[in-house]
Amino acid sequence: MSIPDFGESLPETASPEAEFISLTHLNPSTELNPVPSRGIDLDFFKRYVATLEESGYDYTLLPYGSNSADSFVTAAAVGQLTQRIRPIVALRPNTTPPTVGAQKLATLDQLTQGRAVVHLISGGSDAEQARQGDYLPKSQRYARTSEYIDVLRRSWTEPAPFSHDGEFYRFDEFGPGFAPFDGPIPISIGGQSDEAFAVGGAKADIFSFWGEPLDDLRAEIDRVHGIARDAGRSALPRIWVTFRPITARTDELAWAKAHDYVTRIEQNFARVRPLLAGTNPQNVGSQRALAFARQKELYDRALWTRTAAVTNAAGASTALVGSPETIAAAILDYIDRGASLVSIRGYDTLADAADYGRNVLPLVRQELAHRRATGQRGRLQAEHLGNYGAEYRQFATAGQP
Repeated sequence: MSIPDFGESLPETASPEAEFISLTHLNPSTELNPVPSRGIDLDFFKRYVATLEESGYDYTLLPYGSNSADSFVTAAAVGQLTQRIRPIVALRPNTTPPTVGAQKLATLDQLTQGRAVVHLISGGSDAEQARQGDYLPKSQRYARTSEYIDVLRRSWTEPAPFSHDGEFYRFDEFGPGFAPFDGPIPISIGGQSDEAFAVGGAKADIFSFWGEPLDDLRAEIDRVHGIARDAGRSALPRIWVTFRPITARTDELAWAKAHDYVTRIEQNFARVRPLLAGTNPQNVGSQRALAFARQKELYDRALWTRTAAVTNAAGASTALVGSPETIAAAILDYIDRGASLVSIRGYDTLADAADYGRNVLPLVRQELAHRRATGQRGRLQAEHLGNYGAEYRQFATAGQP
């Protein structure tokens, strides 16, 4: 593998700033050590949120599923337990009418003094959507999300009551709606279907991707930004990319941990979610993740796909493996390709959140501060090559057949 140029010149695609996202966990259950519970361990939840705040994260995602805690309620709790972190509410349009969603989000935004963000999930699985009575086909789910965004934004800004008669929603004389704290709330969309790109490029403030090889992700960024430009937008969607880092003091130790982790994750996935093993995922993001994993396990500086392969790409599952310096350099590679929101969450959830905050985030922020001060790239990426160096590749394959 040839070593890219990590000289002083910054790529034109590089984001000048980056912010960090985590995902809030409600109890100690992990993919390494599953705990059969859908409940909230309040002491753990408070400790986890405090760790995110102390560790310097900027946002935290409150996930949503048909059998999980309500994301609005948990986001409100996060908002009151923190002073700075911005809670991101995962919201499925089929669960909440848009006028009600607008009120709930504006309420959260008022309570947190302007920190609320919403991530709209159109739904990648027919079976999961049906559990809460949603039987629209996927193409129509994204059309519904498009209409949902229009109603949200109008609800937050209309100075007088308004009516709406659309394809999916109809109401008379709503509003003026309860207003956000200080202007509209950022709206995020994820997905890699054609429908997701069409809606997200035209209307989203943030577009979310799972971790992919650098060139492939950059092509997807160009695609979503091209759609935004074609829609006449001057402000392009920010790019959010998600990874599951596995880190230790050295690259060698990180790979020993990664090999142990993937064995445990594979065994637990087969036991806890046996019906998903070997099935063909319906959503395009998972299909892409599995295609990358079939092609090879290791990409670019530190992207590892084996974790996606053993979980059937059920959610964000691609890893970054290495020392804190290698992980930070890999994150900077993605910032150089245009990502400005980086989600990192581990497999040992609470310990990893603290570890990243202590050892990874400061390195990335130090490099970005150097760039702002000098207009040039620092040495971190050139000195911690990861998979661009032969020794790292030996660690990655040590003990493997």
